[in-house]
Amino acid sequence: MAVTIEDLYRNYGVLADAKDNLSQHKDAYQVILAGVKGGPKEKRLAAQFIPKFFNSFPELADAAINAQLDLCEDEDVSIRRQAIKELPRFATGENIFRVADILTQLLQTDDTAEFNQVNVALISIFKMDAKGTLGGLFSQILQGEDIVRERAIKFLSTKLKTLPEDIMTKEVEEYVFAETKKVLEDVTGEEFVLLMRVASGLRVLQTVNGRQQLVELVVEQADLDQALNPADPDAVDRLLQCTRQALPLFSKNVHSTRFVTYFCEHVLPNLSTLTSPVAELDIQLEVLKLMAEMSPYCGDMEKLEANLTILFTKLLEFMPLPPEEVENGENSASEEPKLQFSYVECLLFSFHQLGKKLPDFLLDKVDGERLKDFKIRLQYFARGLQVYIRQLRVALQGKTGDALKTEENKIKVVALKITNNINILIKDLFHNPPSFKSTVTLSWKPVQKTEAVAAKRLSSEEMGSGAATKKQITPLPRRDARQIYNPPSGKYSSSIGNFNYEQRGGFRGGRGRGFGARGNRSRGRIY
Repeated sequence: MAVTIEDLYRNYGVLADAKDNLSQHKDAYQVILAGVKGGPKEKRLAAQFIPKFFNSFPELADAAINAQLDLCEDEDVSIRRQAIKELPRFATGENIFRVADILTQLLQTDDTAEFNQVNVALISIFKMDAKGTLGGLFSQILQGEDIVRERAIKFLSTKLKTLPEDIMTKEVEEYVFAETKKVLEDVTGEEFVLLMRVASGLRVLQTVNGRQQLVELVVEQADLDQALNPADPDAVDRLLQCTRQALPLFSKNVHSTRFVTYFCEHVLPNLSTLTSPVAELDIQLEVLKLMAEMSPYCGDMEKLEANLTILFTKLLEFMPLPPEEVENGENSASEEPKLQFSYVECLLFSFHQLGKKLPDFLLDKVDGERLKDFKIRLQYFARGLQVYIRQLRVALQGKTGDALKTEENKIKVVALKITNNINILIKDLFHNPPSFKSTVTLSWKPVQKTEAVAAKRLSSEEMGSGAATKKQITPLPRRDARQIYNPPSGKYSSSIGNFNYEQRGGFRGGRGRGFGARGNRSRGRIY
């Protein structure tokens, strides 16, 4: 016979009045458990009554939890929400892991309100036992269905940083890091990024040693012991993503040497054959920017001279010789070389940074004819820079405030940064002996406060150079995207522009060592 509303209230009254003698009324609690088989009203009452007396009947613990889980899977979303809301009341003692595991599986719901209720419940049991809750979460991340795994990782990446130190203790953070390393053995690209966000946010890793551990994690994921296959977009993508994750970790004490060495030995020689993982991404420029950003943090390098030679050779490729002159002193009718300012900024900056470690490289390690050729290229490039500097000064003269915020003028300001940086670096290399003392901020890096003030005034010292044939702007795909300046073909072009916004791609493919494929682990309910 089905349990009615009256039955539930009557037995609830029995239990409520029993006080210290609750254990003697096992039959009354069993009637309440049977309420999950009733209609919608009975189920809603059962969802509230079952957890209230749960701790008084340990011998019925499994039956009680299973009854509540039946309600968590009910067709009526309001019943599910009520049951989920009460789940944290079951999270006592050894049950904390099981309840966390259950709630993690419930993250797969597509109902927004229900999903939010699960999040609230998980945070609630975090406050009871953070380590036990994490055990349930990581259990599902390691063994659960793909949708559950994905949402559990996103939960950790967004919620852990909001928890106070009295919950996220040193012991708890160390547990998070240990479990995260297990998960990283088998991840997709997106998962890798999220898990690195989790790990890098741990207070226990905010030390030199901690950041070094994080870099080692990234090195392992990047497979820096293996040669790069430039034709494999997945391999290229993995390297890009890993390098981006490592970049914020580098400092004067945490070196980028392994990455810089790998880029010199395996990436730069294959630069022109790299297969982009995303159609809109200028893969060569992206690689050169990453190389430039890492180079200031490079430590002692075993094959410094050999790697500098590789970098020097690549720089020469992007610094053309001047056009040949005919007898009357006029330039020949052949097409003038294209000056690729963005590429040259990156390569010059990287060469300048690594050159500090071997300052006699150009004089002692490069033969006379090659050095002469290099200086001719530098001189030609420098002449072109001066033309663009003058053009941009005229274009931006007197513009302040809102006038500088137009898309066209933003492009011109960035062009100034790029060409000004190149100008400074070229001047250093023209010294005899070459100097490596000047400091520049890469054009896509955040502007310092002092630079921001100067930019508003647009003083003549700040104006660098840059011009192009056409302007092309595409929508900014992500907040951290960087502007790319592609300069003109002609040395004396009078127009400005041809900017594109970089769009970064994610990993391709499934999970696996080296971001290969993982199997689908759909198994149904495993509570």
